[in-house]
Amino acid sequence: MKIQQLAVFLQNKPGHLSGICRTLADNGVNIVTLSLADTQQFGILRLIVKDWKLAAQKLEEAGYLVQLREVVAVEVEDRPGGMRDVLEVVGAAGVNIEYVYAFTFHKSDRAVLVFRFDDPDKALEALKAAGRNVLGDIDLFE
Repeated sequence: MKIQQLAVFLQNKPGHLSGICRTLADNGVNIVTLSLADTQQFGILRLIVKDWKLAAQKLEEAGYLVQLREVVAVEVEDRPGGMRDVLEVVGAAGVNIEYVYAFTFHKSDRAVLVFRFDDPDKALEALKAAGRNVLGDIDLFE
């Protein structure tokens, strides 16, 4: 199952990240996980939130450039080699990873890897065939 991720472009200047967080908080949107990548002039904030439609609307109304991206969240054992096992599955399927970030899950022995694949459907097929637990919105927001 694919989930929606928000990609928000922001200037690489003090206070811009807090402005995004303030906008979300003021509208009751909680961030499940995020990743921030930067260059000299701008950053890309990637967010997973429960109410992504509301978040996108409020951020756009506040003047931020927001793009939606489909990503795949995979639950893995939080142990040495947990990520490697997933990477071997998608690598064997010939799927390229555009980026990945991780966070720990509600259970102490599990983690979640969030992937942006060049072919998410092919990646999903390979992950499911290998018995990997691909998470959906309900799983992430319980």
